Amino acid sequence: MNAPSRLTAGFAGAAQPPSGASQRYCYQPIDEAEQCTVDLAEECALAIAYNGMSQAVMMISPANLEDFVVGFSLANGFVDSLNDIYDIRLHGRGNARRAELEISSRTFWRLKQQRRQLPGNSSCGLCGVEALEQALPEMPVMPTSPLPPSHWLLGLRERIGEFQPLGRDCGAVHAALFMDSSGQIRLGREDIGRHNALDKLIGAMARSGCVADGGLAIVTSRCSLELVHKIQRAGIPTLVSLSAPTGLAAQWAQRHNLNLIHLPHHSQPRVYSPAALAPSELQD
Repeated sequence: MNAPSRLTAGFAGAAQPPSGASQRYCYQPIDEAEQCTVDLAEECALAIAYNGMSQAVMMISPANLEDFVVGFSLANGFVDSLNDIYDIRLHGRGNARRAELEISSRTFWRLKQQRRQLPGNSSCGLCGVEALEQALPEMPVMPTSPLPPSHWLLGLRERIGEFQPLGRDCGAVHAALFMDSSGQIRLGREDIGRHNALDKLIGAMARSGCVADGGLAIVTSRCSLELVHKIQRAGIPTLVSLSAPTGLAAQWAQRHNLNLIHLPHHSQPRVYSPAALAPSELQD
């Protein structure tokens, strides 16, 4: 497939589970002799390389891989825009895949400089002062944006179900969705990894020309700081999480003008950012 078709895509809404994302397996109830079948979500190892330099190996659901590598590149700050990605080539099949990206010389030089600053790797994936600075990067404060109207969130848990075909049929996956400035859900992506699902969504938005202004991202997973960083880099003004945020995620959102809302199962939506009281004020 040539570069333009790899880098651009049309809007995609609710759909059937992508081909190859699941497979049927047999199982046997523990106290019964008869075998049954069920669809299970698949996963594969995806190696990512920029201009021939290996960057990462991710365990990922084998669907929407172009969306993922674009979103992964944008959400981690490896490239500044889709224009920095010249080509994407996907190789392999089954449980071993490889994505080779050709990026601009400017962004590749910056990526190499970042790698040279890392003194090594530990089991957690972070090591040394430079790695800590990458985990807690200096990021600009976002422009102030109004909170979404409360009626946009009514019945949201039920409405997003049609955008989660893999989760509906198999379970074991997270979802990330985008609601536009008119309150309509436009895009949804799923993955075994919560970061991957959000990267896929960000990539799908970039490839389809989806405008982030006035919209909101919805994640079904635990809301931690890394997801907040990805939303900031994507320029999405509001993040709605179906699971509670961590304290650090809430603090970061407050400091950087990101609207952060938790949607509990059985109570009103909880707005953590903007918030009237900071943690220190609550303790006084």
